Amino acid sequence: MINVLFSHIEEKVSLSNEDKVLIAGFFSPKKLRKRQYLLQEGEICKNLVFVAKGLLRTYNIGEKGSEHMSIFGWEGWWLSDFNSFLTGQPAVFNIDAIEDSELLMLSRNDYEALTLAIPVMDRYFRILYQNSLVTKERRLMSTITHSAEERYLQLLESSPQMAERIPQNLIASYLGIAPETLSRIKKNLLSKNR
Repeated sequence: MINVLFSHIEEKVSLSNEDKVLIAGFFSPKKLRKRQYLLQEGEICKNLVFVAKGLLRTYNIGEKGSEHMSIFGWEGWWLSDFNSFLTGQPAVFNIDAIEDSELLMLSRNDYEALTLAIPVMDRYFRILYQNSLVTKERRLMSTITHSAEERYLQLLESSPQMAERIPQNLIASYLGIAPETLSRIKKNLLSKNR
């Protein structure tokens, strides 16, 4: 599992062998079964989580009981309720497994110690946060300026694995549309491509 993390880190920054030995000591492995919770709304989020294998989702539940997808995380992704992780306030998100998953957990104290002990990791996390902010801004603008069909096509283009691995009702929630609307969009796209 740790080699998946090293590969991901080395896409952004360089690591020495000594760095890798030190980094490995800060993480603890965890396995989740399909549908098992990692975090539930109201709990304190105590870990940043790296997905080494599998697929998870971050979401909250609205007043009427509907799920609102925030993020899907597969191999190479980091997940957390970041506000809860950083402030110690109760989480507003649930995180659970869509597939059986293997994770690497990094506690708040270990996160602080890791970035102090290995300065290049501070740079790595800064790059991740910048990329995350850009992605969230793009998603917000897409929601405001594009039709549901355009958003679905953008999703297929940017993350084709989503359509293959994620149930359609969850994709619809992520896009902010009803499952029936997604079915209609897919049907219309099929008829256009004939």
